[in-house]
Amino acid sequence: MSEAPHGAPIKTPGQLIAAVIAGFGIPVAIIILLAVYVNNATRTGAGTDLEASVKERIAPAAQVDIRDANAPRVYKTGEEVFKAVCSACHATGTAGAPKFGDAGAWAPRIGEGYDTLLHNALNGKGAMPARGGTSPDDYSDFEIARAVVYMANNSGGKLAEPAQPAPGAAASAGASAPAAAAPGGASANENAQAAAAVAALASVPQAAPAAGAQSADAAQAGKALYEQVCQACHAAGVLNAPKFGDKAAWAPRLKDSMDTVYNYALHGKGAMPPKGGSNAPDADVKAAVDYMVNAAK
Repeated sequence: MSEAPHGAPIKTPGQLIAAVIAGFGIPVAIIILLAVYVNNATRTGAGTDLEASVKERIAPAAQVDIRDANAPRVYKTGEEVFKAVCSACHATGTAGAPKFGDAGAWAPRIGEGYDTLLHNALNGKGAMPARGGTSPDDYSDFEIARAVVYMANNSGGKLAEPAQPAPGAAASAGASAPAAAAPGGASANENAQAAAAVAALASVPQAAPAAGAQSADAAQAGKALYEQVCQACHAAGVLNAPKFGDKAAWAPRLKDSMDTVYNYALHGKGAMPPKGGSNAPDADVKAAVDYMVNAAK
């Protein structure tokens, strides 16, 4: 029995050439189509958007933000300051910061009191820089105080909102004490006293006394510094300062050691700036503290 001979599919040179071209051309065409159509996003070549490119190149390197110095200041809320500054660490508990909303982590801090919380926020503590790394031009003491109260109250605390500074007074005055210290808000008279105290602090001479100018009598030096600087707030108890001669107001402060009281006077506490805003020698500042303490015993 004979079998029919098998015929070759390519019988002519032309068919061979066509087969070779098809063998290379078809895969190449498929690869090109896949590359083009699988990623069909619009691609913009360099210099395609000429108008936008020109605007970007001729744009000024900086811009001047002109503000009306006489316009009333609009203070940011505690939540706004928290989101802009504090959340960098407190949102996740970075670098040992008490995490926002963690009542257990915040409880010991809140237990130290509002003044200590605000003092730590303004002056820094541990890995936390003073004012969260901002400057007074960025956020006032009052706005920092708002952020402290916002974080504390959302973490188990019950602090009252700080009283807003009176118009024309320094913003740091608003951070002095929570509104709970004066139910219903500060009176017009208290606001006037605060403004006067801030103005008095601003007028304190900043030049340090020359060597040898300090009085040999420490008591006299303390009294002189009190009358020049400290009485701006302590004479009338302005900005939550313990009033001169008021034993009840001074009693809680005197439960601490004198070294602690001196430390507050030298480095600031709450709304009180370091050394009351002066450049007096440490010895004179301590003498002024002794003068006020002796009057409250």
